[in-house]
Amino acid sequence: MAIKLHRCSGTWAKFGGHPCHRVQTALDEMGIEYEIVKEGYGYPKSRRKATIEATGQRSFPWIEFEDGSVYREESKDMAARIRAGKLFEGKGGVQAPA
Repeated sequence: MAIKLHRCSGTWAKFGGHPCHRVQTALDEMGIEYEIVKEGYGYPKSRRKATIEATGQRSFPWIEFEDGSVYREESKDMAARIRAGKLFEGKGGVQAPA
């Protein structure tokens, strides 16, 4: 199943505490194929239109599944779910607006 990782455009930020890098690393470790979708970096967060429309939130990262549903939690929780092999179970999270 192809997924899209929506993350900030700061792909240079490769330190453990960076939320986008944390989730991307978990996907890499588990061998899950994904496409990176970069959205505006920094502030104001109100400019993150695609993120707000899809998740109702302003924070990165989030995952979009093939069927259009989306998944967003705190990055630590997302990484833990990915590493537990449960990313695709119920796809739990926010439903993309119709």
